[in-house]
Amino acid sequence: MRLHRLIAILLLVESRGRITAQALAEALETSVRSIYRDIDVLGEAGIPLTAVSGPGGGISLMPGYTVNLRQLHGEEVLQLYLTGMGIRTREPGESGLKLKNALMKLEKTLPPAYQADLHKVQSRFLFDEAPWWEELPELPCLETLRGALLRSAKLAIRYRKVNNEVSERTVQPYGLIVKRGEWYLAAYCEAARELRTFKCERINAVAELDEGFEIPDGFSLEEYWRGQEHVFKAARREAEHYLVVIRLSREDGKQMLAQTSMEVTEVKEEGLRMLFSVNMYEYHQACKEALTLPPTAEILQPAELRAYMQQRIRQWAELYSVK
Repeated sequence: MRLHRLIAILLLVESRGRITAQALAEALETSVRSIYRDIDVLGEAGIPLTAVSGPGGGISLMPGYTVNLRQLHGEEVLQLYLTGMGIRTREPGESGLKLKNALMKLEKTLPPAYQADLHKVQSRFLFDEAPWWEELPELPCLETLRGALLRSAKLAIRYRKVNNEVSERTVQPYGLIVKRGEWYLAAYCEAARELRTFKCERINAVAELDEGFEIPDGFSLEEYWRGQEHVFKAARREAEHYLVVIRLSREDGKQMLAQTSMEVTEVKEEGLRMLFSVNMYEYHQACKEALTLPPTAEILQPAELRAYMQQRIRQWAELYSVK
Protein backbone atom coordinates (compact mmCIF):
# COMPACT_ATOMS: atom_id res chain seq x y z
CA MET A 1 0.00 0.00 0.00
CA ARG A 2 3.07 2.28 0.19
CA LEU A 3 4.28 1.46 -3.30
CA HIS A 4 3.41 4.87 -4.75
CA ARG A 5 5.48 6.53 -1.98
CA LEU A 6 8.49 4.28 -2.54
CA ILE A 7 8.55 5.05 -6.25
CA ALA A 8 7.88 8.78 -5.70
CA ILE A 9 10.73 9.03 -3.18
CA LEU A 10 13.15 7.58 -5.73
CA LEU A 11 11.97 9.97 -8.44
CA LEU A 12 12.12 13.05 -6.18
CA VAL A 13 15.55 12.22 -4.73
CA GLU A 14 17.07 11.61 -8.15
CA SER A 15 15.49 14.68 -9.76
CA ARG A 16 16.51 17.09 -6.97
CA GLY A 17 19.82 15.51 -5.98
CA ARG A 18 19.16 16.10 -2.29
CA ILE A 19 15.86 16.64 -0.48
CA THR A 20 14.89 16.78 3.19
CA ALA A 21 12.58 14.26 4.82
CA GLN A 22 10.25 17.15 5.69
CA ALA A 23 10.01 18.19 2.04
CA LEU A 24 9.31 14.60 1.01
CA ALA A 25 6.63 14.28 3.68
CA GLU A 26 4.91 17.47 2.50
CA ALA A 27 5.11 16.45 -1.17
CA LEU A 28 3.72 12.97 -0.50
CA GLU A 29 1.20 14.04 2.18
CA THR A 30 2.53 11.76 4.90
CA SER A 31 4.59 12.03 8.10
CA VAL A 32 8.36 12.43 8.41
CA ARG A 33 8.39 9.23 10.43
CA SER A 34 6.77 7.35 7.54
CA ILE A 35 9.35 8.78 5.14
CA TYR A 36 12.22 7.45 7.25
CA ARG A 37 10.54 4.03 7.43
CA ASP A 38 10.26 4.06 3.63
CA ILE A 39 13.94 4.99 3.34
CA ASP A 40 14.78 1.95 5.48
CA VAL A 41 12.66 -0.30 3.25
CA LEU A 42 14.40 1.00 0.12
CA GLY A 43 17.77 0.44 1.78
CA GLU A 44 16.81 -3.17 2.56
CA ALA A 45 15.94 -3.54 -1.14
CA GLY A 46 19.53 -2.58 -2.04
CA ILE A 47 19.05 1.07 -3.06
CA PRO A 48 21.91 3.14 -1.55
CA LEU A 49 20.16 6.16 -0.04
CA THR A 50 21.97 8.30 2.52
CA ALA A 51 20.50 10.71 5.05
CA VAL A 52 22.53 13.66 6.41
CA SER A 53 21.19 15.77 9.28
CA GLY A 54 21.74 19.46 9.93
CA PRO A 55 21.76 22.55 7.68
CA GLY A 56 22.27 21.64 4.04
CA GLY A 57 21.55 18.01 4.79
CA GLY A 58 18.88 15.76 3.41
CA ILE A 59 18.33 12.48 1.65
CA SER A 60 20.33 11.62 -1.47
CA LEU A 61 21.62 8.73 -3.52
CA MET A 62 25.22 7.67 -3.03
CA PRO A 63 27.62 9.29 -5.56
CA GLY A 64 27.72 7.45 -8.86
CA TYR A 65 24.40 5.67 -8.33
CA THR A 66 21.40 6.48 -10.51
CA VAL A 67 17.83 5.24 -10.46
CA ASN A 68 16.63 4.47 -13.97
CA LEU A 69 13.19 2.96 -13.65
CA ARG A 70 13.21 1.96 -17.29
CA GLN A 71 16.05 -0.47 -16.54
CA LEU A 72 14.35 -2.23 -13.63
CA HIS A 73 13.81 -5.95 -14.17
CA GLY A 74 10.37 -7.50 -13.70
CA GLU A 75 11.44 -9.22 -10.47
CA GLU A 76 12.60 -5.88 -9.03
CA VAL A 77 9.28 -4.24 -9.89
CA LEU A 78 7.50 -7.20 -8.32
CA GLN A 79 9.54 -6.93 -5.12
CA LEU A 80 8.71 -3.23 -4.79
CA TYR A 81 5.08 -4.05 -5.42
CA LEU A 82 4.91 -6.75 -2.74
CA THR A 83 6.77 -4.56 -0.26
CA GLY A 84 4.37 -1.72 -0.94
CA MET A 85 1.45 -4.07 -0.33
CA GLY A 86 2.83 -4.73 3.14
CA ILE A 87 3.53 -8.42 2.56
CA ARG A 88 7.16 -8.20 3.70
CA THR A 89 6.85 -5.28 6.09
CA ARG A 90 3.69 -5.05 8.19
CA GLU A 91 3.17 -1.91 10.25
CA PRO A 92 -0.06 -2.24 12.28
CA GLY A 93 -1.87 1.04 12.73
CA GLU A 94 -0.30 2.89 9.80
CA SER A 95 -2.96 4.28 7.54
CA GLY A 96 -2.51 4.14 3.79
CA LEU A 97 -4.30 4.22 0.52
CA LYS A 98 -6.06 1.12 -0.63
CA LEU A 99 -4.32 -1.07 -3.16
CA LYS A 100 -6.29 0.07 -6.20
CA ASN A 101 -5.62 3.75 -5.48
CA ALA A 102 -1.91 3.04 -5.07
CA LEU A 103 -1.81 1.20 -8.38
CA MET A 104 -3.62 4.04 -10.14
CA LYS A 105 -0.96 6.49 -8.93
CA LEU A 106 1.82 4.06 -9.86
CA GLU A 107 0.47 3.67 -13.38
CA LYS A 108 0.72 7.45 -13.82
CA THR A 109 4.30 7.48 -12.50
CA LEU A 110 6.03 4.58 -14.25
CA PRO A 111 6.86 4.41 -17.97
CA PRO A 112 4.14 2.96 -20.26
CA ALA A 113 6.20 -0.20 -20.76
CA TYR A 114 5.30 -1.29 -17.22
CA GLN A 115 1.52 -0.99 -17.64
CA ALA A 116 1.06 -4.59 -18.83
CA ASP A 117 3.32 -6.02 -16.09
CA LEU A 118 1.50 -4.09 -13.37
CA HIS A 119 -1.89 -5.24 -14.62
CA LYS A 120 -0.65 -8.83 -14.57
CA VAL A 121 0.69 -8.55 -11.03
CA GLN A 122 -2.49 -6.81 -9.83
CA SER A 123 -4.68 -9.60 -11.19
CA ARG A 124 -2.53 -12.44 -9.80
CA PHE A 125 -1.66 -11.28 -6.27
CA LEU A 126 -4.23 -10.56 -3.59
CA PHE A 127 -3.33 -9.23 -0.16
CA ASP A 128 -6.09 -10.09 2.32
CA GLU A 129 -5.40 -7.98 5.42
CA ALA A 130 -8.22 -9.45 7.56
CA PRO A 131 -6.80 -11.43 10.53
CA TRP A 132 -6.71 -15.19 10.92
CA TRP A 133 -4.94 -17.14 13.62
CA GLU A 134 -1.71 -19.00 12.87
CA GLU A 135 2.01 -18.21 13.08
CA LEU A 136 4.11 -17.57 9.98
CA PRO A 137 5.38 -20.84 8.42
CA GLU A 138 8.50 -21.60 6.40
CA LEU A 139 7.89 -21.31 2.64
CA PRO A 140 10.95 -22.66 0.77
CA CYS A 141 9.04 -23.02 -2.52
CA LEU A 142 7.55 -19.54 -2.61
CA GLU A 143 10.00 -17.93 -5.05
CA THR A 144 9.53 -20.74 -7.57
CA LEU A 145 5.76 -20.38 -7.27
CA ARG A 146 5.96 -16.62 -7.83
CA GLY A 147 8.17 -16.97 -10.88
CA ALA A 148 6.04 -19.64 -12.55
CA LEU A 149 2.91 -17.63 -11.81
CA LEU A 150 4.19 -14.55 -13.62
CA ARG A 151 5.53 -16.62 -16.52
CA SER A 152 2.26 -18.59 -16.83
CA ALA A 153 4.19 -21.85 -16.55
CA LYS A 154 2.81 -25.15 -15.29
CA LEU A 155 4.18 -26.64 -12.08
CA ALA A 156 4.88 -30.13 -10.83
CA ILE A 157 4.30 -30.12 -7.08
CA ARG A 158 4.47 -32.58 -4.20
CA TYR A 159 1.67 -31.74 -1.79
CA ARG A 160 0.98 -32.92 1.75
CA LYS A 161 -2.69 -33.03 2.72
CA VAL A 162 -4.08 -32.37 6.19
CA ASN A 163 -4.05 -36.13 6.92
CA ASN A 164 -0.32 -36.18 5.94
CA GLU A 165 -1.02 -38.09 2.72
CA VAL A 166 1.46 -36.95 0.04
CA SER A 167 0.56 -36.71 -3.64
CA GLU A 168 2.28 -35.48 -6.79
CA ARG A 169 0.37 -33.50 -9.36
CA THR A 170 0.66 -31.04 -12.22
CA VAL A 171 -1.04 -27.68 -11.67
CA GLN A 172 -1.65 -24.45 -13.54
CA PRO A 173 -1.03 -21.57 -11.07
CA TYR A 174 -3.78 -18.93 -11.32
CA GLY A 175 -2.81 -16.76 -8.35
CA LEU A 176 -1.28 -16.37 -4.89
CA ILE A 177 -3.25 -15.12 -1.91
CA VAL A 178 -1.82 -13.87 1.39
CA LYS A 179 -4.13 -14.30 4.39
CA ARG A 180 -2.65 -12.85 7.58
CA GLY A 181 0.87 -13.99 6.70
CA GLU A 182 -0.20 -17.36 5.26
CA TRP A 183 0.22 -18.02 1.53
CA TYR A 184 -2.23 -19.96 -0.62
CA LEU A 185 -1.93 -21.01 -4.25
CA ALA A 186 -5.04 -21.00 -6.41
CA ALA A 187 -4.30 -23.46 -9.20
CA TYR A 188 -6.05 -25.72 -11.70
CA CYS A 189 -5.22 -29.33 -10.80
CA GLU A 190 -4.95 -31.38 -14.00
CA ALA A 191 -5.53 -34.68 -12.17
CA ALA A 192 -8.69 -33.48 -10.43
CA ARG A 193 -9.71 -31.36 -13.44
CA GLU A 194 -10.82 -28.49 -11.26
CA LEU A 195 -9.57 -25.32 -9.60
CA ARG A 196 -8.28 -25.91 -6.08
CA THR A 197 -6.57 -24.03 -3.25
CA PHE A 198 -3.22 -25.31 -1.98
CA LYS A 199 -1.66 -24.13 1.27
CA CYS A 200 1.89 -23.16 0.31
CA GLU A 201 3.49 -24.46 3.50
CA ARG A 202 2.26 -27.97 2.53
CA ILE A 203 4.00 -27.87 -0.85
CA ASN A 204 7.09 -29.96 -0.12
CA ALA A 205 8.68 -29.74 -3.57
CA VAL A 206 8.01 -27.79 -6.75
CA ALA A 207 9.47 -27.68 -10.25
CA GLU A 208 8.60 -25.31 -13.06
CA LEU A 209 7.72 -27.08 -16.32
CA ASP A 210 8.45 -25.89 -19.84
CA GLU A 211 4.76 -26.07 -20.77
CA GLY A 212 2.65 -22.93 -20.45
CA PHE A 213 -1.08 -22.34 -20.06
CA GLU A 214 -3.70 -19.59 -20.25
CA ILE A 215 -6.03 -18.47 -17.49
CA PRO A 216 -9.68 -18.54 -18.66
CA ASP A 217 -11.20 -15.21 -19.64
CA GLY A 218 -13.26 -13.66 -16.89
CA PHE A 219 -11.42 -15.38 -14.03
CA SER A 220 -11.18 -13.16 -10.94
CA LEU A 221 -8.75 -14.16 -8.19
CA GLU A 222 -10.63 -12.09 -5.62
CA GLU A 223 -14.03 -13.57 -6.48
CA TYR A 224 -12.60 -17.09 -6.37
CA TRP A 225 -10.98 -16.51 -2.98
CA ARG A 226 -14.12 -15.01 -1.44
CA GLY A 227 -16.07 -18.06 -2.55
CA GLN A 228 -13.47 -20.44 -1.12
CA GLU A 229 -13.36 -18.48 2.14
CA HIS A 230 -17.13 -18.87 2.49
CA VAL A 231 -16.94 -22.62 1.82
CA PHE A 232 -14.08 -23.03 4.33
CA LYS A 233 -15.90 -21.20 7.10
CA ALA A 234 -19.13 -23.11 6.48
CA ALA A 235 -17.30 -26.45 6.60
CA ARG A 236 -15.46 -25.49 9.77
CA ARG A 237 -18.65 -24.38 11.50
CA GLU A 238 -20.22 -27.74 10.70
CA ALA A 239 -17.21 -29.88 11.65
CA GLU A 240 -15.83 -27.96 14.64
CA HIS A 241 -17.82 -26.32 17.38
CA TYR A 242 -16.39 -25.16 20.72
CA LEU A 243 -18.65 -22.60 22.35
CA VAL A 244 -17.03 -20.09 24.72
CA VAL A 245 -19.06 -17.64 26.82
CA ILE A 246 -17.23 -14.41 27.65
CA ARG A 247 -18.28 -11.49 29.87
CA LEU A 248 -16.88 -8.07 28.95
CA SER A 249 -17.31 -4.45 29.94
CA ARG A 250 -19.70 -2.61 27.63
CA GLU A 251 -16.86 -0.54 26.15
CA ASP A 252 -14.66 -3.56 25.38
CA GLY A 253 -17.71 -5.46 24.17
CA LYS A 254 -18.56 -2.81 21.57
CA GLN A 255 -14.94 -2.68 20.46
CA MET A 256 -14.88 -6.45 20.12
CA LEU A 257 -17.99 -6.38 17.95
CA ALA A 258 -16.39 -3.78 15.69
CA GLN A 259 -12.93 -5.32 15.34
CA THR A 260 -12.93 -9.04 16.13
CA SER A 261 -12.38 -11.77 13.58
CA MET A 262 -13.87 -14.34 15.96
CA GLU A 263 -17.12 -16.10 15.11
CA VAL A 264 -19.58 -14.43 17.50
CA THR A 265 -22.81 -16.43 17.60
CA GLU A 266 -24.76 -14.48 20.23
CA VAL A 267 -24.54 -11.23 22.22
CA LYS A 268 -26.54 -10.38 25.34
CA GLU A 269 -26.51 -7.29 27.54
CA GLU A 270 -26.14 -7.79 31.29
CA GLY A 271 -26.36 -4.43 33.04
CA LEU A 272 -23.11 -2.59 32.39
CA ARG A 273 -21.58 -5.67 30.82
CA MET A 274 -22.06 -7.80 27.73
CA LEU A 275 -22.11 -11.57 27.31
CA PHE A 276 -20.59 -13.01 24.14
CA SER A 277 -21.03 -16.54 22.84
CA VAL A 278 -18.10 -17.29 20.51
CA ASN A 279 -17.27 -20.39 18.49
CA MET A 280 -13.54 -21.02 18.93
CA TYR A 281 -13.64 -24.38 17.10
CA GLU A 282 -11.59 -26.50 19.52
CA TYR A 283 -9.90 -26.36 22.93
CA HIS A 284 -6.30 -25.64 21.88
CA GLN A 285 -7.41 -22.89 19.50
CA ALA A 286 -9.58 -21.43 22.28
CA CYS A 287 -6.54 -21.33 24.62
CA LYS A 288 -4.68 -19.18 22.08
CA GLU A 289 -7.66 -16.90 21.44
CA ALA A 290 -8.37 -16.45 25.16
CA LEU A 291 -4.93 -14.93 25.71
CA THR A 292 -5.73 -12.16 23.20
CA LEU A 293 -8.92 -11.00 24.93
CA PRO A 294 -9.14 -7.55 26.63
CA PRO A 295 -8.27 -7.25 30.35
CA THR A 296 -11.95 -6.93 31.32
CA ALA A 297 -12.81 -10.26 29.68
CA GLU A 298 -13.93 -13.10 31.95
CA ILE A 299 -14.43 -16.57 30.51
CA LEU A 300 -17.52 -18.13 32.05
CA GLN A 301 -17.80 -21.33 30.03
CA PRO A 302 -16.60 -23.98 29.37
CA ALA A 303 -15.13 -24.93 32.72
CA GLU A 304 -11.94 -26.42 31.26
CA LEU A 305 -11.06 -23.18 29.46
CA ARG A 306 -11.82 -21.14 32.58
CA ALA A 307 -9.53 -23.48 34.55
CA TYR A 308 -6.80 -23.02 31.93
CA MET A 309 -6.99 -19.23 32.33
CA GLN A 310 -6.91 -19.52 36.12
CA GLN A 311 -3.75 -21.62 35.85
CA ARG A 312 -2.12 -19.11 33.49
CA ILE A 313 -3.00 -16.23 35.82
CA ARG A 314 -1.41 -18.05 38.76
CA GLN A 315 1.72 -18.64 36.68
CA TRP A 316 1.87 -14.96 35.72
CA ALA A 317 1.30 -13.86 39.31
CA GLU A 318 4.18 -16.02 40.48
CA LEU A 319 6.41 -14.87 37.65
CA TYR A 320 5.77 -11.16 38.22
CA SER A 321 5.48 -11.17 42.01
CA VAL A 322 7.81 -8.85 43.92
CA LYS A 323 10.58 -10.79 45.64
